[in-house]
Amino acid sequence: MPELRKDPVIGRWVIIASERARRPGNFVDTSDNDIENENGECSFCNNTRELIDCGFPSNGVSVVLSKDSVSDPKKEFHRTKQGLYDVIDQFGVHEIVIETPEHLANIADLNIDQIASVFKVYAARMAHLEKDKRFQYVLAYKNYGPTAGSRNIGHTRSHIVATPVQPLRVKEKLLGAKEYFEANKRCIYCDLICQELESSERIVTETQHFVALIPFAARFLFETWILPKDHNCDFHNGIKGHEKDLALIMQALLQKYQKGIDDPAYNFVIQTAPFYRTHSNNKKWKTIGQDYHWHIELMPRLTRVAGFEKGTGFYICSIPPEDMAEYLRGIEI
Repeated sequence: MPELRKDPVIGRWVIIASERARRPGNFVDTSDNDIENENGECSFCNNTRELIDCGFPSNGVSVVLSKDSVSDPKKEFHRTKQGLYDVIDQFGVHEIVIETPEHLANIADLNIDQIASVFKVYAARMAHLEKDKRFQYVLAYKNYGPTAGSRNIGHTRSHIVATPVQPLRVKEKLLGAKEYFEANKRCIYCDLICQELESSERIVTETQHFVALIPFAARFLFETWILPKDHNCDFHNGIKGHEKDLALIMQALLQKYQKGIDDPAYNFVIQTAPFYRTHSNNKKWKTIGQDYHWHIELMPRLTRVAGFEKGTGFYICSIPPEDMAEYLRGIEI
């Protein structure tokens, strides 16, 4: 029978339609995920844009300003009211992280040192953008494959976007973590990690400093979270000294995706604390250093979101999370 499961952080309900579960490979459709070069040329192999200085040798990882980034770095953002509506005259900064000078499509095919360098660059750029008081939040994310929103170019890259407002999805997580802390005086993510490690049924893999698991109320097939075992609300502070360990678990997961579910399109996003938590006049998030816990969400694009999901906010997951975790654990890489 189908069952409803509630996300313990934000309270979102998910339908686990276990009677529809089939062999995981039957759900994979990669027909729209062929990656080819654009006109036989790659703009990231032959980059002509000015490089952004990361402040340290980056092992071939480079950062450029996106052509879509229209913000003037010297111009203040202005927020105006139009009756019921609010308008800000710029959206922020958009940077592209070119993860290797080699023409490779998937970050999973890079070596551990190179992947670790990508994470170090994310952290350096986040720390730099935090100094700009115009911004409230920064998101590092990756789109792999056309069905995940990536251009059809076979060169692995990712994105960093800083915004002058907090995204609604981020606020939901912040509020959920804050409410749990106020009630229990503990971090909900730390408690989640302890419970998941104890039961082990949704654990995919773990390293010394990180654990990868299928969430109890997974929205998507093979949605996977990477959580640090040590508590920290900030990505750029939390990975210091652990970049290679994070690279190891990320590579292992993506190689399991490659081998076990036919190298699907996917997105990953790094969920971290907002910048303005450090402002002395901000009392709303005064416990965020204790209640929030940065993490990475990986979301393979194996199914399409339809009218029911868009109309209700419910998601339908056709394989129980425990079965997905068991399947991924069994894939040898």
